[in-house]
Amino acid sequence: MTTTGSPSIPSGTAFGAAAAATPGLSPLCIAGRSVASRLFVGTGKYASFDLMRRSLEASRCDVVTVAVRRERLFNDRGESLLDHLDLARYTILPNTAGCFSAEDAIRVARLGRELLDQAGNPGASWVKLEVLGDKKTLLPDPVGTLEACRELVADGFSVLVYTSDDPIIAERLKGCGAASVMPAGSPIGSGQGILNPNNIVLCLERLKAGDPTFPVIVDAGVGSASDVASAMELGADGVLLNTAIAHARDPVMMAHAMRRACEAGRQSYLAGRIPKRLYATASSPWEGTISYIPGE
Repeated sequence: MTTTGSPSIPSGTAFGAAAAATPGLSPLCIAGRSVASRLFVGTGKYASFDLMRRSLEASRCDVVTVAVRRERLFNDRGESLLDHLDLARYTILPNTAGCFSAEDAIRVARLGRELLDQAGNPGASWVKLEVLGDKKTLLPDPVGTLEACRELVADGFSVLVYTSDDPIIAERLKGCGAASVMPAGSPIGSGQGILNPNNIVLCLERLKAGDPTFPVIVDAGVGSASDVASAMELGADGVLLNTAIAHARDPVMMAHAMRRACEAGRQSYLAGRIPKRLYATASSPWEGTISYIPGE
């Protein structure tokens, strides 16, 4: 997983200014905080912290997710992942990855808040909630997720919650007070893309009914830039991914591709695609065309 000379991308306010000047790339507001980039990127599975850092720069993301458990915060040499992140540049979104009960997820969320409070990062009050059902599929446990969401919201967290693409569960999580609902495109790390776009659309319809600004972020299963573009073209407000960049042959180059796909997909959705038709539609009018008349 070495890079092949992908250029470094400057981060920070330059991207925010460029985004504001580009049609359709307005900031996304979550829990009262605006972020310029609609691409959320994870920090796991990279071959080295340096490769992670360069990939995050190339993605130009503003929010990065960090699994809070100790074995994911420190490598085998005792180095802390947080030491390799610009805490002034990124909003850190602590997640409860690897939790299989509401109780564990709540405990890990509170630990993440404590760590980020000490670091002075604005993500301290945020949590990406994951309560998993089993280790083979990593699909969410809907009952445990609802339980943990309710308690964390009551505890003052802004909860960005990972769920299946079931629109009923998604709507109930919003009703629990979630700051953002994050339906899965396909199982975590599977790279299968958006398996059921109709369900994603149903989630969007239900979650945005009465509140079109409610943020819906597709989370999990992305494998390529086209998957990101597809999610954004459905109307998602953002995409969260990790493995698709970290395990790419060239993670830095893939991060560039994911950023551009996120931007292009958003613009394509807002611009409005033409309707699909069974038959061809001529792009030029038939009137005035030159006709051949036999015998003339």
